[in-house]
Amino acid sequence: MGILNTTPDSFSDGGAYRAVGDAVAAGLAMAAEGADIVDVGGESTQPGAPDVPPAIEQARILPVVRELARQGVLISVDTRNASTMAAALDAGAMIVNDVSALVHDPAAAPLVARRGCPVVLMHMRGGPTTMQARAVYSDVVAEVATELRARLADAEHAGIRRDAIAIDPGVGFAKDAAQSVAILRGLPGLAALGCPLLVGVSRKSFIGAVGRVPDAQGRLPGSLAAALFALSRGASILRVHDVAATVQAIRVWTALAGAADQPA
Repeated sequence: MGILNTTPDSFSDGGAYRAVGDAVAAGLAMAAEGADIVDVGGESTQPGAPDVPPAIEQARILPVVRELARQGVLISVDTRNASTMAAALDAGAMIVNDVSALVHDPAAAPLVARRGCPVVLMHMRGGPTTMQARAVYSDVVAEVATELRARLADAEHAGIRRDAIAIDPGVGFAKDAAQSVAILRGLPGLAALGCPLLVGVSRKSFIGAVGRVPDAQGRLPGSLAAALFALSRGASILRVHDVAATVQAIRVWTALAGAADQPA
């Protein structure tokens, strides 16, 4: 899953794709480089980011979604707002990716159920302005699993099919660097919830902390290392900024892992 932010303030690529033509070109390039899904978002949800009105969010993303879908790109819409979900699905998006796990907007879960589309439920506590203050856990893996299990139950109660749901442990969302590392180590326990795991580690702050790289643009090596580790621990989908580099790394890792499984 390639990350396509049409925002002015996303932590790594804010402002890079605010023009529709630039965003469409970037999305097409991601698809050509091997992204199976392009995730289009119009609201930054990094720690401290302000809420964006749905009308502004939609103005940013809908022309991009419409054109990429017209050209055959599989689109997910990265949004917490039901009206934006509906508008993006109408414009050709096929998947909803909600960092609030359908909690932020009470209309979101019923909408997804009616549309019958796949959905990604991500773990987060609070919202962008409050989540880091809520990064307090006795056992981060067990508590994230419990909270995701509750969100799964809510989604099913709303009428969303279990086989249409993927879960995202929310690396870096209401989690500090040590907690993010623990989450990645604990992915097999989260995979036991029975849904595909989407993991987003690309350029995240924990990579900066562990790798001692303050600039998000310099975190590609750490991002690749974390992505391959996530795959080895049960991730099914990787959400990334650097599609071509990640695809290459996966191909080599897969070939080596396959060779290691062969008898001598």
